[in-house]
Amino acid sequence: MRINSRIYIAGHRGLVGSAFVRKLKAQGYNNLILRTSKELDLRRQADVESFFAGEKPEYVFLAAAKVGGIHANNTYPAEFIYDNIAIQTNVVHESWRAGVKRLLFLGSSCIYPRDCPQPMKEEYLLTGPLEPTNEPYAVAKIAGIKMCQSYNRQYGTNFICAMPTNLYGPNDNLDLETSHVLPALIRKMHEAVYGFIPAELKSFLLSPQSSALSPVVTIWGTGTPRREFLHVDDLADACVFLMNLSDVTFNSVLSPSPSVPPLVNIGCGEDITIRELAELVAKIVGFKGELVFDTSRPDGTPRKLLDVSKLRELGWQPKISLREGIRQTCEWYKGKFT
Repeated sequence: MRINSRIYIAGHRGLVGSAFVRKLKAQGYNNLILRTSKELDLRRQADVESFFAGEKPEYVFLAAAKVGGIHANNTYPAEFIYDNIAIQTNVVHESWRAGVKRLLFLGSSCIYPRDCPQPMKEEYLLTGPLEPTNEPYAVAKIAGIKMCQSYNRQYGTNFICAMPTNLYGPNDNLDLETSHVLPALIRKMHEAVYGFIPAELKSFLLSPQSSALSPVVTIWGTGTPRREFLHVDDLADACVFLMNLSDVTFNSVLSPSPSVPPLVNIGCGEDITIRELAELVAKIVGFKGELVFDTSRPDGTPRKLLDVSKLRELGWQPKISLREGIRQTCEWYKGKFT
């Protein structure tokens, strides 16, 4: 990508999209195309067609999606499958029609089978049943991967699919009804230490010695599932790295053979139990109360660890440790109230 290339970031205000914006601006890219969901509803085919015809982006980062944790996936399965399929279908199709040079489609590690061998290799896609608690979302993402693969095969497009592990960082979703496990833990721990903070009482958060209103933090499941976590700024760095590969290398990743989807796993290659994660967050936040595991709630997939050897062989590896990343995210969260 040239510094003045027209780069469209779909979903630029979300966790991942905002990280793409930060990374690209930091590297000097000065021609970013950004639209909020109110300005452009990506679920509406005619609106997306008009946008691409008018703006003519050269590169597309497709980070727009409906995402959430186990509770959100269980509660809104129709929205998770409809919204995601509609968004990616319109953006991928119009990217082809507009002659986009390269597109990066953002997926999720939940595309792999529930009982997938660990660590999960790209070729394990569609080799077994999915995790029931997020199946509609996973099916939508698999459809996006297959769409990119099909357009590459039929039309010669350069659409690559990045499959990140569990992400966290600035601009994460902290709604306890819809968030993933790590941001939910960060919020619960802060509220337990500092008390629930209405907007008009922001200064209260400045005092770590404030009396804790809740000496107990409840966590879904048994605490035994293992998860891998990647700071979203590392993800953005990896995705920009992929989009800037030489043509020869990019094409070798894109289509080693017609039957292999253009997939690249993005992670750190290490995992941690939910209990260990909760204990780490508690230590960083300063929570000294009790951690209670609600075993009546679902655990989800027993383990999700990505095989990241393909990306490592290309020369990329993460820079932000889990401890440092959580500390930074906690500072961002506290900054929302100070």
